[in-house]
Amino acid sequence: MNRCRQVCKDLSPPRRHTEVVRITVWVRPGSAHPGVGGEYDGALVVRVSERAVDGRATAAALAAVAAAFGVRRHAVTLVAGAASRRKIVDVAGADPAVLECLRSR
Repeated sequence: MNRCRQVCKDLSPPRRHTEVVRITVWVRPGSAHPGVGGEYDGALVVRVSERAVDGRATAAALAAVAAAFGVRRHAVTLVAGAASRRKIVDVAGADPAVLECLRSR
């Protein structure tokens, strides 16, 4: 289980989240160390190994966000920024506490 999700899970009682959380992410394509965590200019940092060619980095970033929040890939929707490093995404069923935990990494 993701370390951040485990920490947040220990802090709060288990519950099902049905709301949609809108977040801004900053994608770093071509990263040697892929992962989700940290903050850059108010956005959650998503590092992916794929290059920014033909939308591969965007697809990898959405999959990484889904994995970090523990939701399925189809629960993450790109709202804006398809061709930009700064993207706005909606995550259905996400726990807002996990977002805060990821930002603090």
